[in-house]
This record gives sequence, structure tokens and C-alpha cells, in this order.
Amino acid sequence: MADVWEAEDQLLNRRVAVKMLHPQFARDEAFVSRFRKEAQNAANLTHPNIVAIYDWGEEGDTYFMVMELIDGRTLRDVLRSEGAFLARRAVEIAAESAAALTVAHEAGVFHRDVKSGNILLTSDGSVKVTDFGIARALDDSEELTKTGAVIGTATYFSPEQAQGLPADGRSDIYSLGVVLFELVTGQPPFSGESPVAVAYQHVSELAPPASSINPDVPAALETIIEKCLEKDPASRYQTAIELRNDLLRFLRGENPIAAPAAAPPPLIPVGYEPQTPIEPTPQHDAATQVIHTAYTANQPPPPPTATPDEVGRHVSYPPPQGEKESQLTYILMVVGLVAVLALGLFFLSRVMSPPEPVVAEVVVPSLAGQADNDAFATLQELDLKVRRSLEFSANVDAGLVIKTNPAAGERVLPGTLVEVSISKGEQTDKIPSLVDQNIDDAKRSIVANGFVVGTITIDETSGAEEGTVLRQSPLPATDHPAGTSIDLVVSGGPFAVLIPDVTNMTEESATLTLNRAGFSDIQVVEEFSLDVPENLVIRSEPGADNLQDRKRPVVIVLSLGPEPFALPDFVGLTVQDAQNLASQRGLTMILDTETVEVTAASGLGGLIASQDVAKDTEVRAGDTITLTLGVLIQVAMPNLMGMTVDDARSALALIGLQLEVLGDSDVAPDSGLVGLIADQIPNPGDLIDDGTTVGVWIGVLPPTTTTSTTTTTTSTTTTTAP
Repeated sequence: MADVWEAEDQLLNRRVAVKMLHPQFARDEAFVSRFRKEAQNAANLTHPNIVAIYDWGEEGDTYFMVMELIDGRTLRDVLRSEGAFLARRAVEIAAESAAALTVAHEAGVFHRDVKSGNILLTSDGSVKVTDFGIARALDDSEELTKTGAVIGTATYFSPEQAQGLPADGRSDIYSLGVVLFELVTGQPPFSGESPVAVAYQHVSELAPPASSINPDVPAALETIIEKCLEKDPASRYQTAIELRNDLLRFLRGENPIAAPAAAPPPLIPVGYEPQTPIEPTPQHDAATQVIHTAYTANQPPPPPTATPDEVGRHVSYPPPQGEKESQLTYILMVVGLVAVLALGLFFLSRVMSPPEPVVAEVVVPSLAGQADNDAFATLQELDLKVRRSLEFSANVDAGLVIKTNPAAGERVLPGTLVEVSISKGEQTDKIPSLVDQNIDDAKRSIVANGFVVGTITIDETSGAEEGTVLRQSPLPATDHPAGTSIDLVVSGGPFAVLIPDVTNMTEESATLTLNRAGFSDIQVVEEFSLDVPENLVIRSEPGADNLQDRKRPVVIVLSLGPEPFALPDFVGLTVQDAQNLASQRGLTMILDTETVEVTAASGLGGLIASQDVAKDTEVRAGDTITLTLGVLIQVAMPNLMGMTVDDARSALALIGLQLEVLGDSDVAPDSGLVGLIADQIPNPGDLIDDGTTVGVWIGVLPPTTTTSTTTTTTSTTTTTAP
């Protein structure tokens, strides 16, 4: 009912498993309720041996559950690839599984589908129980998994589940017993042509001893398995913790509680000679007992008529040296008295006791050649117990009786166990499981296992991926001779399916997604896009969520990125103008922290002087361009003092400077600067920008002395007038 995907929890940065309900089930409210119930039941169970449930939710019509991701394999896969486990390892796995069931049962949750496929072995060898998908809480009698619904896997059914009766924790114990049987023998206790046949055996037949299939199974472990597989729930372990404790006792080398304790050795009366053992008369429904018959010649069993007191009084001890003759008469007298007393008690009990009922014997009928179920019914009518065993036979058709033990014609008491050997037909191989495989892989598997590919039928209504095997005949894991034809029903894929959303995927991912949805004709076109990066899908045609015949083509439009254009010239622009131009073209502008020196003649001082990508180069929106700002070259101011104006102008022109006469400057007659440059600005040695205009003053003589005297006189006159 669901697919499981490996995923990444981006919030907690961990790998998880996501179980997603199949779309055809998501529309069924009953299935959705069951899916939600699985999450609610399992999320409340916290234990190292239980697969954790992290979250549950829905997105549109998709329902999902986030689970712990297990790095490992199921027991079913390990059994198929490696065969039966060693007894000790099998018990370790069963003990950890019982621990998980203990936690679930204490929480009021029954698994109801314990099987080898629901028990996982991690890469480090630990055990994880999963899939509480059909568990039922104690107080949820009205839920989907209510009593009366036969839910689970037939191979691991408990008898009460097979009959639709109430199931509880003891039902899980029975199923875990089936798993333990399978672990140590490599096969389940019951198998058949159909689930109904297997369920019938769970109800009516006794499981074969595990040691009859694998002689290496210890007797103590076999006793634990048999207690788990009791038909009556009251006779099984009553709790999973009881089972786990017995399994741990086995691992410690102790005697499990389920195993019968050894009877104490009997006391041996003096002088009793060994007799031929008397076979006990079988009794219907008698409890299993341990019969001790291995006595030595020096310790024969006590006579059947001796009472416990008499046995105690007549225990033999070695006589002292030299007293053998003196004790013999006494011993004979005591033995005689005991015999007379025992004989009297025997006759007295016969007189006073009511006559024992006479149990009529029955004759084992001849069942050879009869069908399995008919033979079973015949023996049941005669009040005989039945145990079925399967074996190959070249002369008896599969499903028919080969022989019985006791043999036909023998007289036995009611309740006697009759083992019926059922033919499996000729020596066969197991049919491989091909369902859910691709048709090509299925064909290779058929041939590799020695079988023949039979009729292939196309199912156009399943909705499954095209080429997926839906059904097979014969069924998987059944025995058939080499060369048997295997017929397959294969999905033709759905006619019309929803187109998935493939935007922003790569071409490969989009194609794979569409193929998985059922589309095989995928066409690709390209176009420029400012919004979608290059090589990602812009859209599909038809668009996402549209219904499309799976045989019709689906076009995916792939982005070529932004359309290219010629890069404009940024040199000579101000920084703001350059930024505006870059934004208009969708470019990213970076202003270099370094500058470039320019002359005043270039006109680039304080403007963009260079760009890392030449103009007219083909670029796209989103590309980056780096621009460099121009700064004027600086020169050292020369000393112009004493130079003529023409000479100074020539000298400044050589270094990119200009001259301007700012006026006259008084100089002394003997200064030698009359008519020459007497002062300048900037000062000699100052660093100035290229192209700067330098100001100078020309030296002149100050006013004459006469003029000065006159002025003085005038000043004097002005002073004395008042």
C-alpha cells in the first residue's frame, strides 16, 4: 500500500525513510485511516529494537510517514541468501524481538503480523521490529483492525487469527515461534499451495519437531519452540517477557522453564532382578512424561507393586565383610513379606475399584493416493492426531498421501499420533518471486533458476509502471520441476496519468521523473530565460498536474540562461552612471579598490578609466564586470625663481603643467630678479596633479626715493597742521 524512499531530514541533518501511500489508496478513506493508525501506534513505542516513527503528515493528496532509516536486511532476505541460522544466533534474534513485543504489549498494542519480513538485522547485528501497520490498541475495538478481520500473513498466522477469533499478545508469541522455527530450520513449519491451505494447517495440524528438519537443534530450544506453537493460547507463554526470559536462560546454558524437569532417580529394592520393560498403555490426551528406562544390571527398576514406603524400607546397602551369609535369610524373609503384602493390596484394590473402561482400538486406514485434506478428515473422524510431513516422490502426484506411520492396517488407540507423508511430486526447485520486478529482470531470473518463460499478458488497468510484473503463475516459493513454464501478468502502464512538476530540474532528472510517471516519449527544446538558470527546466508542455495520455510526447523546455548581448563601453562614465547602466543590462558591477593613473589630457580623472571585459564582448545578464577609476598623475613642482616667463612656461610644459602670471612683486635693486620670476605658487617640491596651472609673480623695483620723501613731507605736513 506504500512506497518507501530514502530521504534527508534537512532540519536535523539525518537520513530517514519516508513511507508514501500509493495514490490509488490515498483516495480511500479506510486506507488513509489505517495508514494514520500505523503512525500513531508505532510513534508511541520507544525501544532500541523498534523502528522509530518520527513524523506523519500529508501534502495535498500525498500521505507520508517519516521513519528511522535502517541500514540492514530483513530476516527473510538473510534466510533466502544464507539459509538457516545457528541455534544460538537465532535465539539472540528472537530474544531481542520478544523485548520489542514486550514494550508494544505493555502499551496495549498487538503487532498481529510478526514475520521474518518485519524483523530487520542492522549492519551492526542488532534487531529491529517494524511495521505495526495492522496493530490494534486494546481500547480501539471499532478500528479497521477489529476482531473478526483476518489480517496478517498466512505463513505466520496464529490459529485464532486464522479462524477470525480475537487476537492478543499470545498471538504475536505464536508468530514469533514460527519465525524462530524458520530461523533454525530454514523453512516455516507449514506450507501449502494457497494461504487458505496454510491457515488450515495452523488450526488443525501439529508442527513437525524442528530437530526432524535440522538435527542440530538443541532439545531445550525445541521445547521453547513447541510451547510457542501450542494451538491453545492458554498453553503458550502468556507474555513476551516470559518467552524472552526462557530464551535468555537457554543462552546462559540453563534449563528453560518450558522444558520438563528431569525426574529424580528411583530407589532400587534389594534383590529385584531386571525384567523386560512393559510398554505403557497409551492414553488419550495423556500428558507428556519423561520415562526413565536406562538402568544398569546392578540397579534394576523397582517392582510395580512396591509402595514408596516399602521401597524405602528395602533399599540395599552393601553388607559388612563376612556378614553376607547371615543377612541372606533376613533379606529373603523381607522380600517375601513385601511380596505377600503387595499381592494383598493389589487384589484389594481390584475388588474395591470400579472396572476400568475398555478403550476400543481403531485400525489405521489405507490413505495412500488420497488427497491431503481427505486423509486428514478421515483420521480426524477416527479420533486420531495428525502430523503432516512433505517429501518428494516420483510415483505419487503432489498433494496425495504416500504412506502413514503407523502403517495402514495397524491397530492403535484413539488419540495416537499418525504421521502422514504427503508427496511434493518430483524433485523440484522453488519458483522465484518475480512480482514488482521489471519484465527483463524477471525473464533473466526465470532462466537462471532453470525454468521457462511462459505466457506474458499485458494488464492496461493496473496503473503500475510499464513493464512491472503484477502477478505470476505458479506462485513464488512453491516447488516445481525444472523446465516449468512461468506465466506473467505485466503492467502496460496507465493510459492517462498526471504530469509531474519538473521545473528547475536538470534534463536528466526531469526525464527520469517523467519516465517513472509512465511517459516514454520525452522531447527537449531550449529557450533563453532571465529567471531560470542555464540547463534547468523552465516548464513542461503540457504543464504540471495536467492529465496526459502516457503514449503522447511530453516536451520539457530547457533554459539556455539569459540571452547574450554586446557589452557596452563604461570608460569615461561617472561611477553612478556606470552603476545605472550595469543595472539596466542585468550585470553585476564591481568597482576595483585599485585605481589607474591618467593624464589630464585623457579627461578620465575621477571617471571610469578601464573595464576587465572589453566592450562589445558577448555577455549575459547576471555576468559580473569589474571597473577601475582613473586618478590624475602627480608631479613635483619645480623651482621657477629667477627664470624668464618664457623659460618657465617651456619647463612646465615638459611636465604637463601650465603657467599663469599673477602680477608683479617688489624686489630689491640688487636682487637680480627685476623682470624675472620672483615668486610662485605652488611652492617648489610640492606634489600637484598633472595639468595644474602654476601661478608666478614678476619682480619689479619698488617706488623711487623722491616719491618716498614727498610722501613723508606730506605726511609731516599732515601731522603738524593741527
